[in-house]
Amino acid sequence: MRYSLGFIPFSLGDFLYAAFIILLIFWLARRIRQRFKSPKMWIPDALASLSIIYFCFHLFWGFNYYRLPLHQSLEIENNYTTKKLIKLSESLIEKSNEIHSKLAKNDSAKVEYDFTKKELFDITIEGYEHIQKEFPELAYNGEALKRSLFSIPLTYMGFNGYLNPLTNEAQVNTIIIPYKIPTTASHEIGHQLGFAKENEANFIACLVTMNHPNLYFRYSGYTFALSYCLSEVYKRQPEKVKELTAKLHPGILKNYREVDEFWLKHQNPFEPLFQATYNRYLIVNNQSDGMKSYSYVVALLVNYFDDSRNSF
Repeated sequence: MRYSLGFIPFSLGDFLYAAFIILLIFWLARRIRQRFKSPKMWIPDALASLSIIYFCFHLFWGFNYYRLPLHQSLEIENNYTTKKLIKLSESLIEKSNEIHSKLAKNDSAKVEYDFTKKELFDITIEGYEHIQKEFPELAYNGEALKRSLFSIPLTYMGFNGYLNPLTNEAQVNTIIIPYKIPTTASHEIGHQLGFAKENEANFIACLVTMNHPNLYFRYSGYTFALSYCLSEVYKRQPEKVKELTAKLHPGILKNYREVDEFWLKHQNPFEPLFQATYNRYLIVNNQSDGMKSYSYVVALLVNYFDDSRNSF
């Protein structure tokens, strides 16, 4: 599907969603106009239509939710100690500071991303070309990484991007801060390659960006992984987070703050509803922790880098 749709410059999947929404509105208007008469006719029709969509969802992509968990295929543990978490956090801070010093004017300046959206997409793909030398299973063939036509609605829904399971196109919300696009695009490509679970796609995004030849992408990757680790440290030892963040360059904190301010600016009363709906979607599709599964990437990171076979 990526080979057949990747060459199309726009998102066909977004057009399908738009057509579905329009048809649904017409269908509801017709039912209301008819005062929902003859339910024995339209209820079976509606259920039949939904069953076809559900079947296509699983046939085209959804069965990936039932794959062997990544920690098992990597032969690493899925639990970790606080000591190991803090050790990884300190390593990530050291590496993030090192890269920040190379990209920013001084310790207090944030890293600026002077790239076009197309350049960010092209460089993302270069990251997969680079990583496949060590991890052939991450070979990204049939590229279909696209801007979402629904970037504005996605922003107010609180999403960086998504994978269309019916067309296998990776959609990126290009309104978000450019600093976040490298990890977002890498995350969505991870989904395209069959890593359906959110924590696994996040781990793949970390792996690709942290090993990227481009220093800006490495910066995004290391600080992305660090943000998850610091969140987990806060849950276990809140007082330790102050000690760790004190070691971070103030410019890195400015990049974090820039992202937070962006999302605060677009908060709205409907966002929790969208988040709750997506949380239920994840639970239904074999991710029992729902949106909490995003943060489970820390378990993969801690155990992957704790393994003597792997290092920064």
